Amino acid sequence: MLHSYKELIVWQRAMELVTETYDVTEEFPKEEVYGLVSQMRRAAVSIPSNIAEGRYRGTKNEFIQFLRIALGSTGELETQVEIAKMLPKTKKLDFKRSECLLSETGRMLRSMIRKLNPKSEEA
Repeated sequence: MLHSYKELIVWQRAMELVTETYDVTEEFPKEEVYGLVSQMRRAAVSIPSNIAEGRYRGTKNEFIQFLRIALGSTGELETQVEIAKMLPKTKKLDFKRSECLLSETGRMLRSMIRKLNPKSEEA
């Protein structure tokens, strides 16, 4: 039995993703601080935050809903990484670790949603 969301491996991976997102966006040009940097950091922070909030909500259905929100944030961040890879001033940055953590976190979230709600066709 889990006592805390901190014991969830998916939350731990999401926290690694936050750190990686902050690290990679440090290399972005200053004019992106209020644009793409801010968006990417907010999306990254949203993932473990929603996992934690859902875990403490008390019901399985609420937990599933917050896992879905976290999954949505992985899609948002994945899109923002793709945008950054296309921009002239950021496309030379290394996004491999971000992409690996995003992929792993997304897979884990989809798996958790399926296990908690086996009747659902989503995820």
